[in-house]
Amino acid sequence: MAFSQQAGSSIRVALGDRSYDIEIDRPLGDLGKKLKPLGLGNKIALVTNPTVKALYGAAAVESLKTAGYQVLSVEIPDGEEHKTLDWANAIYTALLINQFDRASALVALGGGVIGDLTGFAAATFMRGVPFVQVPTTLLAMVDSSVGGKTGVNHPMGKNMIGSFYQPRYVLMDLNVLKTLPKEELLAGMAEVIKYGVIADAELFDYLGRNREKILGLDRDTLIHIIQRSCEIKAEVVGKDEREGGLRAILNFGHTVGHAVETLENYKVRHGHAVAIGMVMASRLGHRTGLCDASVPQQVEKLVRDYGLPADLSGLSRKHAFQAFLDTIQIDKKAEGGKVKFILPKKIGEVVITKEWEEPVLRDVLKS
Repeated sequence: MAFSQQAGSSIRVALGDRSYDIEIDRPLGDLGKKLKPLGLGNKIALVTNPTVKALYGAAAVESLKTAGYQVLSVEIPDGEEHKTLDWANAIYTALLINQFDRASALVALGGGVIGDLTGFAAATFMRGVPFVQVPTTLLAMVDSSVGGKTGVNHPMGKNMIGSFYQPRYVLMDLNVLKTLPKEELLAGMAEVIKYGVIADAELFDYLGRNREKILGLDRDTLIHIIQRSCEIKAEVVGKDEREGGLRAILNFGHTVGHAVETLENYKVRHGHAVAIGMVMASRLGHRTGLCDASVPQQVEKLVRDYGLPADLSGLSRKHAFQAFLDTIQIDKKAEGGKVKFILPKKIGEVVITKEWEEPVLRDVLKS
């Protein structure tokens, strides 16, 4: 088993000497004392954005300073468009000016953009320094803060520059979700739905039955869906850390989703793009003969029930099929000139395949 559940809401990501704990529903004020056993140096750079800093920056800094750390705050502007090499370089510069060394550590306080960018900076500064994830969005909690994928975007594609680099610890304070805009909460639900489709039909059904509780931020319900999502991801990552095979199933919905983000210049939220991608992949799975018609119907219904987009009609402009195809072809999942799609066989099971036809994909996108 690649994950082990501990007392409370804690999950161990089992990766040998790179193993770490994910703690769910742990107060942000505990951050400093939770880092002490990790043996980090006394300097910590807290990387965040203006919105999160205004809400939670002071609490994080106080917790770290109380535990005896010297804290440098590094602020990155809000938005996916700032997840770039230029802003990674800004982090390097701040670290060098303040004489950070290989014993120093970075803490990512924010959503997926901050987590990915901080992780990439940690992986590459002085060939690798420790970092910690403190996700403040549902999407980051269930997806980007776990598993060690770090990176920045290139104008031609999302996350094209990056590395696999595991955090030393992940702290999730569910109280931060109370200040999360509703659209961001819904974006996170797209990734939770993904876990149901790829690995857990019971979770998929649970999401359908408990929509009001989830959107009402019922604590027990949130803990359940976050924990189950992290368990699934931890198990997959434990078996295939660097996406040699199985881990690709975590990209369900991301092939078309990343193309949507790229073509829309990252003006579409990641979760919304993934929601569209999941519906398209489910339709492609049906058209390819892998699943019956009920599967795309169920996926689309749950996506729409959570207020997420299920087609391309809401994009800012019409994109030619060739633009989608060209963008998809640049995808990291391409092999030998053919992109691998993750397609469902049923709710709870998917396959990784290159057996799809362009005309069928064209029809699916048009639908």
